[in-house]
Amino acid sequence: MATINVYLTFNGNCREAMLYYKRCFGGLLTLETVKGSPMESSWPKQTHNNILHAQLVSDAITILGSDMIEQDGLTVGNNVTLALVCKTDFEIENYFIKLSHEGTIKYPLHDFYGGKIGGIIDKFGIHWLLKF
Repeated sequence: MATINVYLTFNGNCREAMLYYKRCFGGLLTLETVKGSPMESSWPKQTHNNILHAQLVSDAITILGSDMIEQDGLTVGNNVTLALVCKTDFEIENYFIKLSHEGTIKYPLHDFYGGKIGGIIDKFGIHWLLKF
């Protein structure tokens, strides 16, 4: 069964924020920078120290985060994304089709780190990141 986690986008201070949340909630924090990732060559050099992906897991709380801002910039509304973490290929494809109906596909499902990932803004303006 899929789970939903919050995915927060920051303006260069993801590391600081995630360390703060770790102090608040405890748990295991992992931080991945653009530099050294498979995405390194796709991003400008000035972004290489930014956090590509952060994950804090503590008991029933999972907070995901990134410094990777969309071209439109960071605004209230696109700084919080619901991350739907799927358990099967069928599950991610099914939810992707349903959530994108009458919405906007930000980026289609594609292979990513041994799984799949895709982005949608649903018809109500809610940002979704689907990952398997």
